[in-house]
Amino acid sequence: MDDFHILSFETSSTLCGVALLSRTDGRTRLRTALHEGRSAHAERILPMACDLLDQAGLDRRALSAIAFGQGPGGFTGLRVACGVAQGLAVALDVPVLPVDSLCAVALQGAGEDPAGVHVVLQDARMNEVYAAAYRADGAGWVTLQAPALLARADVAAWAARESAGWDMWAGGGWTVHGDALDVFPGLGDELEALGGRCTPVPPESVHAQAGTIARLAEQAWREGRAVDAALASPAYVRDKVAYTTVERAGGLGGNPLVDAATLTLHDMMPADVDEVAAIEGRVQSFPWTRKNFADGLAAGYRGWVVRRMGAMLGFALVMDAPDMAHLLVIGVRPDAQRQGVGARLLRRCIDHCRQTGQPALTLEVRPSNENAIAFYHRHGFTQVGLRRGYYPAVQGREDAWIMTLTVDAAQGNAGPGIARSWGRS
Repeated sequence: MDDFHILSFETSSTLCGVALLSRTDGRTRLRTALHEGRSAHAERILPMACDLLDQAGLDRRALSAIAFGQGPGGFTGLRVACGVAQGLAVALDVPVLPVDSLCAVALQGAGEDPAGVHVVLQDARMNEVYAAAYRADGAGWVTLQAPALLARADVAAWAARESAGWDMWAGGGWTVHGDALDVFPGLGDELEALGGRCTPVPPESVHAQAGTIARLAEQAWREGRAVDAALASPAYVRDKVAYTTVERAGGLGGNPLVDAATLTLHDMMPADVDEVAAIEGRVQSFPWTRKNFADGLAAGYRGWVVRRMGAMLGFALVMDAPDMAHLLVIGVRPDAQRQGVGARLLRRCIDHCRQTGQPALTLEVRPSNENAIAFYHRHGFTQVGLRRGYYPAVQGREDAWIMTLTVDAAQGNAGPGIARSWGRS
């Protein structure tokens, strides 16, 4: 994996970009081509790619992977980039690297100062905004809030709620990027009143560029996150592109009429792993790694996440054994505790046992975690055993209580939110 060539496409906006990132003999070279004009994306994209390969003197069969900006963004543009990437990947028998286009905007806006949290707000039309949040670490960029669709009127409330979590990341505060600051007058003032920084950036940086997609694709390639072409898909976020007046009045077309307190439950997907690992790192002294979660999903473990206005608040991961299900890990973001998040996740784990015919749900917990033990007692769990020296501790090791719930006896009455990542803290 030391030498590789990644061809990248980005068409989520009016910009049609292609980039070729080559790593050979310890040196990296990035070549880019750009065309402005949405209607010409399909006609321009492949000739631009061929030109870059010719400039590099590279045969297309030398490509290691094909990357594309998966959005969110314009519906037609996203289909162009994804379709071209899939077609080339199948023809060349190479994998695909889907890249978050809003993360590219964050990277571009951060420039030489990536400290703190970088919030991206992009115009989604229909008086709505695509919103996401990221931070840089030593290994690259980490997703704190995956792209979500918000009504323009909900953006300040969303930022006010989420910034409590952003402020926990060391240094830098939070900075806002994206074209929504220009499209919606007054939005920048609202966010600065909450403590955000809205720094002007060059016009070419407010939309994702193919060169930035290539840089993020390189990180994904090194982390082994390439996927089969058949699994690649755009991140539409909005399920439907056009809505009638009646549908809009009914709350469709995004979240304009969704209460900001509403919790939603979703299956945990590979795309959620960055956010899951970020929460895990905030609530655990000895956290699972991103790879632990990715490997668990790949092995067939079942997981769920709870979101509010698109932001992830908590998660749970369960492994099915022949005789019972094992709750491996459950975590709730510190600023979202005691709001019903943990209870919602626990109910889903119990429902999973019923649906799959598992007679019991078991878990381990530290004896020192009195809040967790009390929580599980309230929901019908009892201690059935002890594992000596099971957990790492600051000094030496700590035992684990084994607690089990007989699912047939479970009433499904979940109580208040879990105060931390119960399974191992």
